[in-house]
Amino acid sequence: MESNLNNRTIALAALFQCVEGVNQIANKGQVDEALYSTCIKSILEDNADTAIDLYGGSMANLKTGLKSMMYQLGAGQLTPEGKPKDMEATRYALGLLHLEKKLYNNQDVFNEVLTGIKKTQEKLDFFDLDHENITAALADIYANTISDIGPKIMVKGEQSHLANPKNAARIRALLLAGIRAALLWRQAGGSRWKLLWERGKLQKQADSFLLQL
Repeated sequence: MESNLNNRTIALAALFQCVEGVNQIANKGQVDEALYSTCIKSILEDNADTAIDLYGGSMANLKTGLKSMMYQLGAGQLTPEGKPKDMEATRYALGLLHLEKKLYNNQDVFNEVLTGIKKTQEKLDFFDLDHENITAALADIYANTISDIGPKIMVKGEQSHLANPKNAARIRALLLAGIRAALLWRQAGGSRWKLLWERGKLQKQADSFLLQL
C-alpha cells in the first residue's frame, strides 16, 4: 500500500468508523448495517488494489468515520454540533493502534489471524457477509488471538447490550476490523508520531474528502 497522506486519512477514518460501530452496539444495542458491512468487508477483501477498495471503492462508505475522525482529532472539547467529545472513541482507537503494533511484532499470532481470516473467506461461499456465522467466525479470531496478546480493550456501555451474545460477537468483529484499519495505517506510513505531527493535515484531508461527497 502506497505511503501517503490520502491513504493514512482513509485508514484513520476506517478505524474511527469501526469504533463508532462498537459504540453504537454498546450503547444502543444495534448498529447501522451499512457501516457494519463496510467495516467487515475490509477484513475479508483480498482483491483490493487501493486503500479505498477495501471499503467498497467509495469514500461515501467512510463518511461516518471521516466525520468522527475530524471531531476526535480537533483541538476543541466540543463537536461542531456542540456535543462533548467522545473520549471513549479516542481510547478505543489508540488501543487498537497499540494492539496492532503488538500483533505486527508477534509473527506466530499474526499468522493465526491470517489463517482464521482465510477460513472465514471460504465460508462466504455459503453465507452472506452479514450472516451471523461470519460474524461469529471473525469474533472468534479476535477473542482467540488478538485479545490474548493484550492489553484488552474494555468496552463500556449498557450492560444489557454488552451481555447479549450477538452484540458481543459483533463488537469483537468490529474490533478485528479496527485492527485491519490500524494495519492499513501502518502500511500507509502511519505511526504515533505521524498522528501527532499530521493531525491538522489529516483533518484537512478528511474535510476535503467529505466536500467531494
